[in-house]
Amino acid sequence: MIVIETILVAFAMYSAIPLPRPEWKEKNMRYTMCAFPLIGLVCGALWYGWGMLCAYFSAQHLLRGAGLSLIPVIVTGGIHLDGFADTCDALASCAPPEKKQEILTDPRCGAFAVIRLCSYFAAHLALCTALQPTKQALWCMGLAFVLERGLSGLAVTRFPLAKNTGLAHAFASAADRRMASRVLMLECALAGAGMIAVGGFTGIIMAAVGFAVFWRYRITADKQFGGLSGDLAGWFLQRAELWMLGALTACQLLEAKFL
Repeated sequence: MIVIETILVAFAMYSAIPLPRPEWKEKNMRYTMCAFPLIGLVCGALWYGWGMLCAYFSAQHLLRGAGLSLIPVIVTGGIHLDGFADTCDALASCAPPEKKQEILTDPRCGAFAVIRLCSYFAAHLALCTALQPTKQALWCMGLAFVLERGLSGLAVTRFPLAKNTGLAHAFASAADRRMASRVLMLECALAGAGMIAVGGFTGIIMAAVGFAVFWRYRITADKQFGGLSGDLAGWFLQRAELWMLGALTACQLLEAKFL
């Protein structure tokens, strides 16, 4: 029962999927981060289904790309994009870490958030449209959704927090951080191994890019904000998704050109 409640808490917080919403309490929040990658499985399954459906009906590339680009937003309700936008505003301010933290809590959307969101979706749509929807590619990206959420959860259990309030602090303080981090590391290892097994060299590049973005995430959180926050977690997840998608599309283009 606790396992089911833990999964439902993760989906209630990090997805827009209409599921029963249990009462949040210490027991079912202890391993919520471990269930976070399951939302990536849903994104991956829908990506695979939409890609195969478009291939079956020979749908236009733009229609296929638009669907692939929108699926993660529909599944998550845009919660991570909200953090991405707030963090872009804060980083563009070039202010001290304390001021950046204030900007993150400001509900208003600044000019740089709008600019970065428009740029993000332009790049994401272009990459999804250029992507060839082979089973290998769809499997690799599906596992990338899992990997990025495993890394995001790992950060919550391992990185220092910027403040003692907010959702990141709530989940981190309720978590069995040692056990949760071990489970998340195993999930990341399995997702990365799956990408390599399915995609070969492409999977290696995608996984390496994902870990590189994670490394950059740690540096940015420490130097620019004085620690992790929920908004930064969203910023990381969106960047990891875009960069791994870019790596996948680039590998396809290079294979088509030189192999």
